[in-house]
Amino acid sequence: MALALLTERRRSPPLDPVSRYILGALAGAWIAGYASPASAGFSVCNRTEHPASIAIGLFDGEEWGSEGWWRVEAGGCAELIAGPLPARYYYLYAVHEEVGGAWDGNRSFCVGTDMFRIRGRNECLARGFDRKRFFQVDTRDAADWTETLSD
Repeated sequence: MALALLTERRRSPPLDPVSRYILGALAGAWIAGYASPASAGFSVCNRTEHPASIAIGLFDGEEWGSEGWWRVEAGGCAELIAGPLPARYYYLYAVHEEVGGAWDGNRSFCVGTDMFRIRGRNECLARGFDRKRFFQVDTRDAADWTETLSD
């Protein structure tokens, strides 16, 4: 019976260009749907003319904390979190390394001077850290998010 189906398919007329386009688009969408979990995560792209240093504030399921610094070259991107995002809200703080200025907000988190991972948001100075004001990013519960910094 499989042979009969195969033979029947070979006798079918070729697809017209519109049908080929629709089938190609559907196949591409199907493949993209299966490919996106591999690329899931939280990334930041720097669309400025200067490098930026980035820190993130997040909830680990028990406590708020912060991590940094990622250096993102002008025109580049960095993945801060790999895999599907477990939360809706994240917080970012970024500074232009060469020209000064910052992307900040109204939520305080502790930051270190070098690479850091800090649990908790309170008593930053007493614990030997600086305190910076991060801005909120609402991912709308997406598994994958890219935030773009621009001037």
